[in-house]
Amino acid sequence: MCGIVGYIGEEQAAPFLLSGLEKLEYRGYDSAGLCLNDGGTLVVKKSKGKLTELKTLTHNGSSLHGTVGIGHTRWATHGEPSDVNAHPHLSESGRFAVVHNGIIENYLPLKEKLMDKGITFRSNTDTEVIAQLIEYYYQGDLMDTIIKVLSRLDGSYALGVLSKDNPDEIIAVRKESPLIIGLGEHENFIASDIPAILSKTRKIYRLENDEIAVIKRDGVSVFNTDKEPVQKEYETIEWDIHAAEKGGYEHFMFKEIMEQPKAIHDTISPRIKDGRVVLNEISLTAEQIRSFRKINILACGSAYHVGVVAKYIFEKILRIPTEADLASEFRYRDPIVDDKTLTVVISQSGETADTKEAMKEAKRRGSHVISIVNVLGSAIAKESDDVIYTLAGPEIAVATTKAYSTQLAVIYLMAIYFGDLLGKITDTEYQNYLSELLMIPDKIQQILDNSENVQYLASQLFHADDVFFIGRNIDYALSLEGSLKLKEISYIHSEAYAAGELKHGTISLIEKGTLVIALATHEELIGKIVSNMKEVQARGAYVLCLATERHQELKDVAQNTIFIPPTCDMMLPSLAVIPLQLFAYYVASQKGCDIDKPRNLAKSVTVE
Repeated sequence: MCGIVGYIGEEQAAPFLLSGLEKLEYRGYDSAGLCLNDGGTLVVKKSKGKLTELKTLTHNGSSLHGTVGIGHTRWATHGEPSDVNAHPHLSESGRFAVVHNGIIENYLPLKEKLMDKGITFRSNTDTEVIAQLIEYYYQGDLMDTIIKVLSRLDGSYALGVLSKDNPDEIIAVRKESPLIIGLGEHENFIASDIPAILSKTRKIYRLENDEIAVIKRDGVSVFNTDKEPVQKEYETIEWDIHAAEKGGYEHFMFKEIMEQPKAIHDTISPRIKDGRVVLNEISLTAEQIRSFRKINILACGSAYHVGVVAKYIFEKILRIPTEADLASEFRYRDPIVDDKTLTVVISQSGETADTKEAMKEAKRRGSHVISIVNVLGSAIAKESDDVIYTLAGPEIAVATTKAYSTQLAVIYLMAIYFGDLLGKITDTEYQNYLSELLMIPDKIQQILDNSENVQYLASQLFHADDVFFIGRNIDYALSLEGSLKLKEISYIHSEAYAAGELKHGTISLIEKGTLVIALATHEELIGKIVSNMKEVQARGAYVLCLATERHQELKDVAQNTIFIPPTCDMMLPSLAVIPLQLFAYYVASQKGCDIDKPRNLAKSVTVE
């Protein structure tokens, strides 16, 4: 969600801050602002709306002076989007400025206490409480003050703090919300994500919970809340800087759709050696795996949809009961989890708040946790017993594509690896699965190279007001992702239903012209989904069918059909999701939507 960037160095800060915030636009936001320390005066400029508004207000940063500054893009939680509620927030006297990602859960009693002391608040945000508390407790030592303020706060936060009294430093603090420190030559940086500072440095520190960094031009010092120094090892970012740029594509989302063959190849190829799946990241022995009576999969959003696919795969191949849980619900239902439960946690960012808290609950109950994440060193990765990194590279568009696909690839690897250890698959099945997995990137490329039909269908169907996705078995699991992709970037109302449930209520919503997208890739259930297609057609629906090339006869059933290459049932979602991503993209493009930054959404949801 919200974005933070900070700079201290020898150059004018504002142009870099604006550039850094631009790199964080994908996170979702509704306002933006800057604060510069100009010779001991904190100067703030902020505005509601897109970053272009702030650029205009500051003449692309040229009207703000100072070599120390912080910037922020806000996604509203407390208080409506407005100029006043935008960050940075100043204390009452203007002595301190704060930018903040996260939520302060006890802000209201803190605010009431400060108001009782006569302090006037300008905004409706929880963040302003932090700035006012710093001033209220300040007695000359900023570090002591920050530590005291942190002891009063409940919730999650990544903070950047400027002080008039300390004009040559930025204070950065992290608790449950990601924050990195960039290391340069006579300049240093803070940011909530790597792309913001990648043009300046590849060396970073990742702040851990309850760490406080003092950032100066010529060095960075990190402390814990006892004021004890913390020794940090810097990490070198290996991304090609162009990986975080559009590279000639109109949108990041389309670029990332097109990158999926490479991303999947990069994820699977290091883990296949001499014709075998090798998952050295997993510490479990075969005996430990046999001891598990249940698998729990915890995730949110598209990662949860991967989990639903995984449920079908794990139960079919491993014969272990598997549940896919929305992480936001898991810990509030007193889940039945113990040391005989394997928990698989899936998160692109590795910082998803609900997923992280659900993982902690599973660990507290004794479960072994394997996480599947994309971001090296992220909170979920660090707190897991084992972590398997997807190697998707940076994903900038809010709507995930290659992260979803690489997470699926890891699920296939796990299914083959565990199935072999447990003796659940024969040598012939093992080699067939491995062969099919290795062909997935090329088959996806084949679909991408022949996407004109999908683009044409999108141009004919983008006026739809309601779209229903139907499928059975693993096709139903995939339909959840297809529906989400369409609704989140095109704003068309869309729902996914298990096709067998149509007659239990859903079919009442079908009327003349309703678009129904029927997934018919699962071989064993083609006849049943054909019956469902005929049911909705009888009530006036327009049916677009997605099927494998083996079933050309479906052209005679649906109004239009999209075909994909065949593969084994387990891996069909990796191929079938590609036309669904493309369809959503082309529909949103026809409608003129802001595809990379859909309204009200954020890339990394770091609040519950």
